[in-house]
Amino acid sequence: MVCLHTRSAGVIYFGAGSLACALSAKLVKLAIRQERPVSGRKVTYGMPSTHASACIFFAAYATLASIYLPLHPRIHPLLATYAPLVMISWATLIVLSRVWLGYHTWPQVAAGTALGVCFASVWLRFWVEDAGGMRTLGGELERWIDDSVMPAIITVA
Repeated sequence: MVCLHTRSAGVIYFGAGSLACALSAKLVKLAIRQERPVSGRKVTYGMPSTHASACIFFAAYATLASIYLPLHPRIHPLLATYAPLVMISWATLIVLSRVWLGYHTWPQVAAGTALGVCFASVWLRFWVEDAGGMRTLGGELERWIDDSVMPAIITVA
């Protein structure tokens, strides 16, 4: 929804990072092959927690982006201030719930948390430093949507 509202390539990049982080956690999980707690109901491997890595990626990326990136013109300044606080609280509760529900051990969620923070830091750095021209390409995509796609949609509507 934020992507449609802002028409921001940065939001798409953020979503792609979340997917890449979750897939990375799955690959690490297959490499480590550590069992989940005995009380757990799942039969897949548990180290690292994919939920922890993905949720913490969201919270860490949003927090770092609100600090290091300029505010998008379509986003209210209060959102940039309070969204990271809400996301950090939400992510922390999800990570804790994975242990409370018996799906993971503390080391498994700690590893997922570390993966999420590291992945978010590196992913944001790639964007900020325009690695591979990602941000440049994103800006061109935004201009094309604003100049070509949106006027066509408005004309049809």
